[in-house]
Amino acid sequence: MIEVIHVSKSYEGNPKALFDISFRVEKGQFVYLFGPNGAGKSTLLKILYAAERPTEGEVWVNGLNLVRMKPRKIPSLRRTLGLVFQDLKLLQRRTALENLAFALEALGAERGEISKKANQALRLVGLERRSGCLPSELSAGEQQRLAVARAIINDPILLLADEPTGNLSLTAAEETIRLFEKINLRGTTVVLATHNAGLVDLWPKQKIVLERGRLIEGLNSDPVVQG
Repeated sequence: MIEVIHVSKSYEGNPKALFDISFRVEKGQFVYLFGPNGAGKSTLLKILYAAERPTEGEVWVNGLNLVRMKPRKIPSLRRTLGLVFQDLKLLQRRTALENLAFALEALGAERGEISKKANQALRLVGLERRSGCLPSELSAGEQQRLAVARAIINDPILLLADEPTGNLSLTAAEETIRLFEKINLRGTTVVLATHNAGLVDLWPKQKIVLERGRLIEGLNSDPVVQG
């Protein structure tokens, strides 16, 4: 599913944002990408959805080599992924249902399917009774669930989440983790970035640990190169 092979990433002023990272995530796994702020988690996630290219190394997602991928192929890749950002990027003047409908329209869904799929996603995340609410009328936890619903609207094979519980209460964080577990049980591979050690201890999963751009603990860290 994910193969990261000796990946390094340098920026001007930060020559070791990531340094010689290798790991493998298998299809259907739920994995924490854990480390303190500044460890390189967000940079690594950006590489996994082809918003950034590594300075060195190779990255494979679902059999596709992201380093060699032509820019015109990236939108096709992203249609197979679900992304949950720290900044939820919800449309503030549109209802919960309209936020999902807009995402489906952008994906090119057939008009007759949009309402059905949007309502199905709202039911999955427990927001079916809040479909007519604006984001400002939702709690922080509900807004996060709406962002997750938008991320899974296209039935992604891989869900990447960047600090999805960072601004939530413990109760809302627990609801969010349980939602990700529910999605994972449906067959979606989940990679969830967090700096919250308490979260990782309370809901233990397999984990990839970064510190100052280096891999401290990884999964199958002797990678198998794909052809």
